[in-house]
Amino acid sequence: MSTRVNPCVNPCCVNPCVDPCRGIAAVSCPVPIALIVQIRRLPSADGLDLPLYMTPGAAGMDLHAAVSSEVTIEPGGIVLIPTGLEVAIPEGFEGQVRPRSGLAVKHGISLPNTPATIDPDYRGEIRVPLINLGRATFAVSRGMRIAQLVVAPVARVTWDEVAELPATTRGAKGFGHSGV
Repeated sequence: MSTRVNPCVNPCCVNPCVDPCRGIAAVSCPVPIALIVQIRRLPSADGLDLPLYMTPGAAGMDLHAAVSSEVTIEPGGIVLIPTGLEVAIPEGFEGQVRPRSGLAVKHGISLPNTPATIDPDYRGEIRVPLINLGRATFAVSRGMRIAQLVVAPVARVTWDEVAELPATTRGAKGFGHSGV
């Protein structure tokens, strides 16, 4: 195990050399990130909740439909649903818009580009493209929870072009290589 110079500030870590969250020796333990993100409510979202976590352990905040009247999505159809919100995602992060599992399982409602990305330099309204993969028409009503928003850090990559990549046991085995 490695010796640590800086103590871990993560409350789940009890030993300065071991990360019990992941069960491995670590130089640094994961630290939960708390962000303040600026949000602007447009007039179309008056009376609707801001995105909120539905449980203390939820990773995503629910986004609500800011439609003025019911919108129907036919099977196979894609409709862009407004949220009436604009956000200023901090530099070094992205907003990820993801489907809600309940809508997906019960009604076949998803996002055609999941996860959708909100870049830190985007300042327009968050609009959610919903696709109906189900067999029945689906109605979106005002205030309905239509998607989840996750704000996550983004690594900036610098490419190192090489003639060959390091070998691994898996190699180029792809789709379904580990079985069903």
